[in-house]
Amino acid sequence: MSIFEYNGSALVAMVGKNCFAIGSDRRLGVQLQTIATDFQRISKIHDKLFIGLSGLGTDAQTLYQRLVFRHKLYQLREERDMKPETFASLVSAILYEKRFGPYFCQPVIAGLGDEDKPFICTMDSIGAKELAKDFVVAGTASESLYGACESMFRPDMEPEELFETLSQALLSSVDRDCLSGWGGHVYLVTPTEVKERILKGRMD
Repeated sequence: MSIFEYNGSALVAMVGKNCFAIGSDRRLGVQLQTIATDFQRISKIHDKLFIGLSGLGTDAQTLYQRLVFRHKLYQLREERDMKPETFASLVSAILYEKRFGPYFCQPVIAGLGDEDKPFICTMDSIGAKELAKDFVVAGTASESLYGACESMFRPDMEPEELFETLSQALLSSVDRDCLSGWGGHVYLVTPTEVKERILKGRMD
């Protein structure tokens, strides 16, 4: 078993019309044994920028602390929040810095940039960015997430339709992966508000 699959994870981000949604499962396991059913994989950097970290849980928490530290330094120096594109470059640089002993994480970054244009991207454990205009996925359930998102996604969805589409894709995908699941956690972000919702899924 790969070290990336040790704790299990499922992450997906999707764009809509001037909004985005990012969702994850809630399971933390040690291989096939479930340890926790309320594990938080998605973290807020600021009101319009979120990062989800799939992969090894301990490395995800360490990396998140480093990212918060670097973002706070940026805020002090620049007196403004970081743009999603800038933040993606920062994450990429931090990961590449440790390329010979990497953080075993695959980040998913989602944010609203200039003129509230949604930005999503993912990268591998050494910071190679993959930008997308529709959706990005990561984690052990990524293969089934690709299929579900590919068939359900439509461009320019309104916020509530986007939430419904992402939630259905997430829940149907984690049912096909025994290392992720146990409900879902979704953030729906528009220019004016952030909605956080917990999804109930199969508890096996």
